[in-house]
Amino acid sequence: MARPAVLLIWHPQCWTPYRYLEPGAVIFPQRLRGLITDTAREWARRRQGPDTAPLALRRQRIYILPTAHGLVFALMLLGMLLGAMNYNNNLGFAITFLLAGMGLISMYHCHGNLEGLELSEGSCEPVFAGETARPGLVLENTRDRARYGITLWLENQQQAIVDIEPGEQAEAIFNIPAPRRGRVTVERFSVASLFPFGLFRAWTWVHLRMECIVFPRPADSAPPPPTSFTDTGGAQQSGSGDEDYSGLRDYRPGDSPRHIAWKAFARGQELLVRQFAGTRVVKHVFDFNDVPGNGLEERLSILCRWIIDAHAAGEAFGVKLPGVIEEPGIGKAHLQHCLTHLALFNAPK
Repeated sequence: MARPAVLLIWHPQCWTPYRYLEPGAVIFPQRLRGLITDTAREWARRRQGPDTAPLALRRQRIYILPTAHGLVFALMLLGMLLGAMNYNNNLGFAITFLLAGMGLISMYHCHGNLEGLELSEGSCEPVFAGETARPGLVLENTRDRARYGITLWLENQQQAIVDIEPGEQAEAIFNIPAPRRGRVTVERFSVASLFPFGLFRAWTWVHLRMECIVFPRPADSAPPPPTSFTDTGGAQQSGSGDEDYSGLRDYRPGDSPRHIAWKAFARGQELLVRQFAGTRVVKHVFDFNDVPGNGLEERLSILCRWIIDAHAAGEAFGVKLPGVIEEPGIGKAHLQHCLTHLALFNAPK
């Protein structure tokens, strides 16, 4: 039995000639639709060349076509024009040409809503496997007029709609499932506009690479880690141990305010506490070869749990993987550094 053709449906507010079709319009087989889509995107990539941030949208790379509403509007104007000609009605001519002028003006403003917009990569906080990665894209309006309804699309899914006032910035967030550890990358997306009346859709394809690190999912339950060792800072434990400074550790509720490293905090670092000789510091070096488990992912999940628990307890920790050695340390930056090693270790493609 022959495979039935697939009817592609126009989203009424987002139209391109090869992807979105009005109900009852043209019927394309699935493979032909995909071929046209891929061909158009690759042609745009070759025509535009590689993109680097910050990227200013030039008029040569912005495409514009009528939407479904725009086509209906044009047919309505054609009918009004024929009626005015048939009855020689001057008022009909006036209204028809007035509406046609409004349509042309809307095309100009729709195209100009994207022209000159500057794009650059935003921030992306690391996430754990199974969560949603949220890479950001910064849009800057360098013109003296506001921009409305700027829409971001990724893999034919609408991601964000932003309005940008003159001279200001806005950050649009992509929401991408991250089912496994490694890197989540965004290499191609589109920026579109239907402003002001939805009669035209202007869009451009953007090839800016953005990525997020995806940590292994921490094991829900893990065996206790190997025996740790205790460092006293190289001095005998006598008295309060406040004589010789030996390092910094994360702040924990109940720490004395006089031991907080206020100068480091004023420089924008996280809240740290000074340690002194005689202070017992528990240190861990988590070795991949010592981790129980059946497979690579299970062992990395256990390592991830050990590291998170040691950080929560305020204990120094390091990690040892084949080809990677991270010495014991403390702090959120050190935590993310160690978890990044786990995320990228023999990461699946």
